[in-house]
Amino acid sequence: MAIDLQTTRDIVDVMTGGWKAQALYTAVKLGLPDHVAAGRTTSDELAESTGARAAGVHRLMRLLVAMRVFEGNETSGYRSTPMSEALRSGSPSMRDMCLLHGEEYYAAWGHAHSSISSVSSGFEAVYGSSFYDYLSEDADTARRFQGTLNAGNMFFHKVPDAFDFTGSKTIVDVGGGGGHLLATILAATPDAKGVLFDREHMMPRAGEHLAATVGLDRVTLVGGDMFTGVPTGGDVYILSRALAGWKDDAVVQAFENCRRAMSGPAARLLILDRFVVDDNSSVLPALWDLHLLMITGGAHRSLRHVTELLDRAGLNVERTGELPMEHVAVVASPRHAP
Repeated sequence: MAIDLQTTRDIVDVMTGGWKAQALYTAVKLGLPDHVAAGRTTSDELAESTGARAAGVHRLMRLLVAMRVFEGNETSGYRSTPMSEALRSGSPSMRDMCLLHGEEYYAAWGHAHSSISSVSSGFEAVYGSSFYDYLSEDADTARRFQGTLNAGNMFFHKVPDAFDFTGSKTIVDVGGGGGHLLATILAATPDAKGVLFDREHMMPRAGEHLAATVGLDRVTLVGGDMFTGVPTGGDVYILSRALAGWKDDAVVQAFENCRRAMSGPAARLLILDRFVVDDNSSVLPALWDLHLLMITGGAHRSLRHVTELLDRAGLNVERTGELPMEHVAVVASPRHAP
């Protein structure tokens, strides 16, 4: 059977996706977005600034222009685009995300066949350690992971619209990472106070960000393990993209810990995540579900599955709301006063 031209192009586009990702990673690793923004607009100038050879930079820039990462050419000079601006150093930036995806994540995906066949982590096959243990031992990767979490905040600005945080509430962000979500909520809710709860190695950078944005007078930083216990007395407990790497029993334990810690029956648990569906799935949730398998051995759950786990923990789903980038906000209430 002859394969039509469009089918051939579609297959080639998918097969070469990894090449494009590595080209983008190389550009970020060399610092090309920063250099072009600083006025170094030819391959010779970029090579001199990065220590790379001009011939290699020229060929890379040709592809990056075709990918719309940059504009221009050798004659007119290269120029920045919104994509390259988003990959420059500093905050907010997707630079750390690109580096993490191009190194550790890319290596883990190299074991996709065995990972999918055995339903086990490709990351552990490469590094001989679980992803979260690796983060606690490698400060540079932990820093880039925090930067990745902060760069993945495309839906954060809509969270205050999905839930009413007003009324002098205490908001406990469980697994709050670099503090960007909590800072966004507090900036939109001047009468609220926050608690950022995460592992100890996440505290320094989170503290820096919160101090620079909303001030540490409105935030308490607490290190710990959500499966052991969470800070008590909160009016709202948030779990944002914090569940996928863990088994069902562990997730139920985290839910129970939040319910027991709540200030009273009016308190709520807010879950922010992507959920998988088997029928008419879009690409992002299905892709991120497989990515979790590669990195942690975990999986995204369906909304029905999460509802069942909440029920086991003594919580009921009160309502749900859509957020950007195919995220969903789930509001859960305690079935009984904690």
